[in-house]
Amino acid sequence: VQLQASGGGLVQAGGSLRLSCAVSGFTFSISDMGWYRQSPGNQRELVGFITSGGNTNYADFVKGRFTISRDNDKNTVYLQMDSLEPEDTAVYYCNRVQQYLTTWYALFPDWGQGTLVTVSS
Repeated sequence: VQLQASGGGLVQAGGSLRLSCAVSGFTFSISDMGWYRQSPGNQRELVGFITSGGNTNYADFVKGRFTISRDNDKNTVYLQMDSLEPEDTAVYYCNRVQQYLTTWYALFPDWGQGTLVTVSS
């Protein structure tokens, strides 16, 4: 399994970035996919996810600003980030996710390198 996130960079507050995560080693089209982030000193947190059917759900702290989409032909999931805030500064990762009861869990232990997003004020 490979999860390769890209597209990060330095952006001013209020700006936008589009992250991509190209995956291989599993059947992407039937997989629910999540975007996570981890900032220094904090635990990795779920930003949002997209189901195999295209339904999305977002954490409250990004709702209305971030949009997740997917391209099954390219085995790629995207994270469009608008109205970025300094608090969004983090390394962003994708992973396959699965729901258990009311919680979504990442399935693969190897997260890849992620992609760093830095938002300046």
